[in-house]
Amino acid sequence: MFCRNCGEPLNDIQDFCLKCGVAKGKGENFCSHCGSSVNPNQAVCLQCGFAIQQQRQTSASNTTDEWMNPRPELKGQSKLVMALICFFIGGFGVHNFMMGENKKGIGKILLSLLCGIGWIWALVDFINILTDKYVAQPD
Repeated sequence: MFCRNCGEPLNDIQDFCLKCGVAKGKGENFCSHCGSSVNPNQAVCLQCGFAIQQQRQTSASNTTDEWMNPRPELKGQSKLVMALICFFIGGFGVHNFMMGENKKGIGKILLSLLCGIGWIWALVDFINILTDKYVAQPD
């Protein structure tokens, strides 16, 4: 992936370009697929054939629905849904089972039933989900 403002290579976890400081997906000067320069009204990159118009529409919709869009780090679930499930019934590991973390979910059920403290672990997960630090690690 490349910065659309200056053409600098970006990695998947960057939210902004370290060279020009522009947010990922913003700008219209370069193709984010190959990094070659494009005109602002160009529909397709002439170097790689990537659909630039579709990319502009997708990046605009992603910024408006940040909480509702499926997230790969949450195994395709939205941030809002996972935060609510984690807050209300996270002590029983429901959000972990939804993301394929079966061992972690079973551990929370056991902690909740035996000691009544599974909610502490769920509270940590809830805070990590809200701060975008949670990454599901399936068993």
